[in-house]
Amino acid sequence: MVHKKTGALALMAALLMSGSAYAEQRVLKYNADYDPIPLAAMEALIADFEAANPDVDVQLNNFDHEGYKTAIRNFLTADSPDLANWYAGNRMAPFVAAGQFMDVTDVWEANGLNEALGSAAASMTIDGKKWGVPYTYYQWGIYFNKDAYTAAGVDVPGPEGVDWATFVSNCEKFKAAGIDCLTTGTSALWPGAGIFDYMSLRTNGYEWHMDLTAGKIAWTDDSVRKVFAEWAKVQPYITANHAAIDWQDAAALLVQGKAANYVMGNFAVGVFKEGGMTNDNLGFMAFPEITPGIPRAEDAPTDTIHIPAGAKNVDDAKLFLAFVASADAQTKLNAAIGQLPTNKNSTVAADDPFISAGFKMLSEAYALAQFFDRDAPAEMAKAGMEGFQQFMVQPDQLDAILERLEQVRLQVYK
Repeated sequence: MVHKKTGALALMAALLMSGSAYAEQRVLKYNADYDPIPLAAMEALIADFEAANPDVDVQLNNFDHEGYKTAIRNFLTADSPDLANWYAGNRMAPFVAAGQFMDVTDVWEANGLNEALGSAAASMTIDGKKWGVPYTYYQWGIYFNKDAYTAAGVDVPGPEGVDWATFVSNCEKFKAAGIDCLTTGTSALWPGAGIFDYMSLRTNGYEWHMDLTAGKIAWTDDSVRKVFAEWAKVQPYITANHAAIDWQDAAALLVQGKAANYVMGNFAVGVFKEGGMTNDNLGFMAFPEITPGIPRAEDAPTDTIHIPAGAKNVDDAKLFLAFVASADAQTKLNAAIGQLPTNKNSTVAADDPFISAGFKMLSEAYALAQFFDRDAPAEMAKAGMEGFQQFMVQPDQLDAILERLEQVRLQVYK
């Protein structure tokens, strides 16, 4: 009897202790907008974090993408979580300007992130301060069909790619062989923005491009015309009916060898391979340098996590940001979702040449743009992408296009 009673008391004491330990858990509220595969990857990461920090209970509240765009504007002002997903660059600027994201420069400095996340640093910085941490991105660049190069008698680019003069002169050889030098499908507009971004970044540089998307440069300025002058060199060699086809239709042209090059994001590799391409005939290269000496910036849409200004558990939120920014956490998360870690000390799958090439390219980049429709406000982005599409169809209408974009700029950035 004594033993049973002692056992019962011990059990009760243990339950009380576990109850009090549970009651002492600190809650970390996290609002996000993950698709199913990234959601599972982040849940696995949260489990790792909780195992290392058993006194923290991370409560993830997941929204669908479209719903989240509205929800974040509401919860940042009313019922703030401790962590929130968003995007780098100009997409985070309005929340920073409104005082709704917290300065987390201390997290970067305490964890050596200025070096480890060096390529993403510029897109996380406003007014010299860091406003969140990036956890994943993916590269854009030029995907090409090696068989189309061979068929046209053009040298297949090596890992270092080609210079702009060579790329442009090659277009004439592809045309002679009946192959589109450059393909795209702009029925949904955004693929054309990828071409514009690179023309802009390579002609005038990252800072200029960010000033343009922030509304600080007139679309009628001579510096803008310089960008379109370079674009005009390849415009005659772009798939003629691009405005009537979507990006997957253009991917099919690359797969079939009817087009040689495609400015696109790494998510398209799966589509190229479903069409029958392999690592043997699918190539990748960085977009060529246009203006010599301009530091190489890349389009790399970057997903980020921020601490809202109204967060209640700031200490644990900063602990979580440091964890998500770490090399090991980013290696695990990005392996699960098939994207790239922003921490240059992470590792990527050696058996995927496109992931490996993208990781090297982005880790060494001077800075990262977020893609035109993320970097510019929605109304400017739409007008801009309509203008890019029209320019590729009617290059002689450039003056009218730039005048129209300038009128939109004056309306949007009041």
